[in-house]
Amino acid sequence: MTAAATQVEEKPPTGLSAEQVAARAAAEGPNTVARPRPRRLAARVGAQLADPLVSLLLAAGAVTAVLGDWPDTVIIALVVCLNTAIGVAQQVRADRAIAALDSLTAPTARVIRDGHETVVPAADLVRGDLVRVEAGDIVPADMLLHDSYRCQADESALTGESVPVPRPAGEELSAGTVLVTGRAVGTVVRTGPRSALGRIATLVASTTSGPTPLQRRLAHLSRILGATVVVLCLVVFAAGVAAGRPVLLMALIAVSLVVAAVPESLPAVVTLALALGARRMARHRAIPRDLHAVETMGSVTVVAADKTGTMTEGRMTVRRAIAAGADVTVNGTGYEPTGAFAPAAPLPPPLLDLARAALLCSDATVLAPTSDKPAWTAVGDPLEAALVTFAARCGMDPAQVRHDAPRLAEHPFDQATRQMTTVHADGDTYLTICKGAPETVLSAPVVVDDPATDAARQAAGQLAAAGFRVLAVAAGRFTQPSSPLAPTGLRALGVVGVEDPLRPAAAATAGAFRQAGIRLMLITGDHPATAAHIGAQIGIWQPGEPVGVGDHPEQAGQVHVFARTQPEQKLDIVAALQGAGQVVAMTGDGVNDAPALRRADIGVAMGGGTEVARQAADLVLVDDDLATITAAVAEGRRVYDNIRRFLRYGLSGGAAELAVMLVGPFLGLGVPLLPGQILWINLLTHGLPGVAMGAEPAEPAVLRRPPRPPGEQVLGAGLARSVLVLGALLTAVTLLCGVYAAARGWPWQSMVFMTLGLAQLGVAVAVRATRTPGNRWANPGLLAAVAVSAVAQLAAVMLPGLRTLLGTEPLTGTQLAVCAAGALLPGLAAGLWRIFGPRPATGSR
Repeated sequence: MTAAATQVEEKPPTGLSAEQVAARAAAEGPNTVARPRPRRLAARVGAQLADPLVSLLLAAGAVTAVLGDWPDTVIIALVVCLNTAIGVAQQVRADRAIAALDSLTAPTARVIRDGHETVVPAADLVRGDLVRVEAGDIVPADMLLHDSYRCQADESALTGESVPVPRPAGEELSAGTVLVTGRAVGTVVRTGPRSALGRIATLVASTTSGPTPLQRRLAHLSRILGATVVVLCLVVFAAGVAAGRPVLLMALIAVSLVVAAVPESLPAVVTLALALGARRMARHRAIPRDLHAVETMGSVTVVAADKTGTMTEGRMTVRRAIAAGADVTVNGTGYEPTGAFAPAAPLPPPLLDLARAALLCSDATVLAPTSDKPAWTAVGDPLEAALVTFAARCGMDPAQVRHDAPRLAEHPFDQATRQMTTVHADGDTYLTICKGAPETVLSAPVVVDDPATDAARQAAGQLAAAGFRVLAVAAGRFTQPSSPLAPTGLRALGVVGVEDPLRPAAAATAGAFRQAGIRLMLITGDHPATAAHIGAQIGIWQPGEPVGVGDHPEQAGQVHVFARTQPEQKLDIVAALQGAGQVVAMTGDGVNDAPALRRADIGVAMGGGTEVARQAADLVLVDDDLATITAAVAEGRRVYDNIRRFLRYGLSGGAAELAVMLVGPFLGLGVPLLPGQILWINLLTHGLPGVAMGAEPAEPAVLRRPPRPPGEQVLGAGLARSVLVLGALLTAVTLLCGVYAAARGWPWQSMVFMTLGLAQLGVAVAVRATRTPGNRWANPGLLAAVAVSAVAQLAAVMLPGLRTLLGTEPLTGTQLAVCAAGALLPGLAAGLWRIFGPRPATGSR
């Protein structure tokens, strides 16, 4: 017998008692490592002030202070303080949202306590706990191994070495390492900060994440805008001086225009939009592990989805069993051990032999209902849990069967061979069992020219064509225990057809992806006939279309269904899709899926999958439902739309302020706005209303339009043109109002000030998301912010103190009515264009 054939423990362990667990938890604390330290307030404020746009404000404030213009210095200080306060508040809100999402994806551990196996949060482990781990698990604490079956650990997280290390019984597994093959049972010896991972985590707890790709692109845009604005303001300054205006006045105007023209609230808007998007995704049971996932979901063009648990319900059950000519249909619900057979006659011995062998060659268990979990639940691989349930429905006691035929050796399931082999002591003989894919089990391990082998092959083809996932089982009795590594001389016992019912909404979900311009691909390890059957059911495959195989990733651009695909082959499929310019979301749940999840633009892990997959992913689906991805895509598009919405609003207002100052003198308006007035408008329009735009609801057609092209710029898809048009409208009505007021001998400068401020607030209302009966009162904060800002704008010409600070004059009711009438026009034009103008392919209007 080889080293892989490790002896199993004869006496089942009982683990700690509940009293022991409580006492040790109280004495030693939770099994958690040091978390990154939260950023201090000073660091958060510094980060806000370091933004390129805010840096321009600081420079402008310094210039006004040097020039002795204290009123404008105060206003600039108010703008900076308000923007910084909003930005810090949104950062804190985003950090809290992500921390809350992390708690929803906390790892779990399989532990034996009071003689029963259960699943608990890894943070609840204590020293002395008896823990089971298997391939795909992240080791939850430092463990001393008692039993080890072909156990190899990836310890690169601790040592930097990428080659898996064998860990036999008697050695330790360190917390944070990954079990890549085999399984093991061990006792926890160190937890939390005392574990190997905890000691390292303490040293790196100050690590923080960087900005998202969208934030980096917007920071680049901010630098370009800042440089452009500075150049234009220098032009205003030179033109004013050339016209004989005082140098000091023109310097103040130029500085004020710099302040007014830059959308300094942009960082706060982005942070708020991403944080709200993450929280809304979580409500849909899609947990983003960082803010990058929120923004990227909106641009996904291909979703490469696994079948099991994603397209299907993830509750596997044996529906057909064929052995020695006997063919029965199995009825039952979930993992309940009761069921019925058709035909209902007593089951023939070959079928009972098939069920018993499948049970012995499985590691999963099925837990009875509890107060917390009212249904029978699987612990371990769901496919193996279906085999355990099948045996129970055949009248067997799984625990007793395993006790009567103890396992002596095993070769765990191998993705390369797609089979698992175990060796058992069964009475006076030794029983070798092999189960797995029919293509491999019904070849080398069995007697090839046996009629039972031919019959099993035909039955496997019949079940695959019917859409079942097919497992073949072979066994042989010997007088001596054989090696599980290369079994031979076995006899085919039969095949089982395992059904994982399609989710009721699977076809509708596929249709929703199609309507959203997203291509849905099915990638599975099943037989091509099974994969094609499932693809046809959900509407992504038609008879006569090719079915791809994992060995040929270059087919990714031509097929919608991939069969017989190994997890590691998904990496090549993702690379082929990305090479064709696609933005790929890949789903997965196994340890071998982790490289593909990392390579994809968005890695989507199933909540019930391995911890390795969840840690490698950007998004975790708590309910394992593919329909949840459509909700996440909608949120991603909503975030991007709201950022573009703010840019349309903020940049058009800034452009109008620049244009008014440039064109006004040529129309007889010498200095259209004083520095303080420019800053006041900026304070009211770019402050609360701008930030509130980040919470706008999604457009009604958000999932009825194609995704934005991957290379599209933030100001692309007509946004730059829209900014210029809106800026021109704002400029036109403001200057017309000023010229009209000057002709009538009215206080034209104060009317220019009032019209421009109110007109920008009108645009804020006009560019809101389209309202429907379902979201008519969504985001009331935006209307409230506009109302507060409008009142403050009116106060600037009505309150004596503000009039002195800003240099305004009181306006009569008629004059205010003229300003209000002119201010309504840009927003009204923007609203009419949204209704009657051509609809853009992407983004919001």
